[in-house]
Amino acid sequence: MNETTPAVRAEGLVKNFGEQRAVDHVDLEVRRGQVFGVLGPNGAGKTTMLKMLATLLPIDGGRAEVFGHDVRREPHVVRQLLGVTGQYASVDENLTATENLMLFARLQGVPKPTARTTAAGLLEQFDLTEAASKPISAFSGGMRRRLDLAASLITRPPLIFLDEPTTGLDPRTRGQMWDTIRDLVANGCTVLLTTQYLDEADQLADRIAVIDHGVKVAEGTSDELKASVGRSTLTLGLVDPTQTSAAAEIAGRLLGEQPSLSPEARRLSLPLQRSEQAVDVLVTLRERGIGIDSFNVQKPSLDEVFMILTGHDTHAGDDTTEPTSTDLEAVR
Repeated sequence: MNETTPAVRAEGLVKNFGEQRAVDHVDLEVRRGQVFGVLGPNGAGKTTMLKMLATLLPIDGGRAEVFGHDVRREPHVVRQLLGVTGQYASVDENLTATENLMLFARLQGVPKPTARTTAAGLLEQFDLTEAASKPISAFSGGMRRRLDLAASLITRPPLIFLDEPTTGLDPRTRGQMWDTIRDLVANGCTVLLTTQYLDEADQLADRIAVIDHGVKVAEGTSDELKASVGRSTLTLGLVDPTQTSAAAEIAGRLLGEQPSLSPEARRLSLPLQRSEQAVDVLVTLRERGIGIDSFNVQKPSLDEVFMILTGHDTHAGDDTTEPTSTDLEAVR
């Protein structure tokens, strides 16, 4: 396997359901050893795209490769290179955690003694050892999600597809799942993550593709996306609020744009064309004898980026292409 070959390369991916185009000529390149985030609302086409890359749906147009292997021509090879965790746990409610992992291992051809050892190791890795003998019906949502992720790692694939892995989890459990994803990458995995949570993409993804109505509308790092759609803001807290007007006038001349005045708050919010302009403002105000109590340079949030790019928030729409348990078992 050529180490320079991307983990995933897709060119012009298309998927149609009747007259509806769910994925519309999407290009992706996921480099090895990174978390690549696909951000979009329900119904954006994220899950459909993931299922095509995982060989679970036929590709209607374009092409895709996983570690250089063509998804359409070499589906069996592709399936051996990836693990998939969908939006809903695909474990058996009537089996224990150990029995579920052993079942998945045996289905993938792992010998029984090795399957038992592998299951025990994964349960320990995901902090589920104490629940190993409990039926899944007694598990919390977070425990189910961790077990489902453990099942996708039985054969230690180099590529993991995570389809909205923290949907429905409480904040503490979401944080634990984020730590698990970081650990996977630290140990050599590549992760392709779909999410509708802006903070999740911001926290985890090395690169982010924004998908809306089946179309990729932007791609870049979190900082690149923020820089592409808006300006940073310098917020100043003044020692003497009576100097607010004077500070605003000075900053306005430097920046070519007058800030809004808030004398009662002793604060100024100054739009910056470039982040380095903040230094010019601070130095000039000090030279003019205007005391600064506090300052902060704030980039646009990823929420603002998404709103500007798509015209709506990430909760618009309704995704009807969720992976089923049968889909996931086919990959495993």
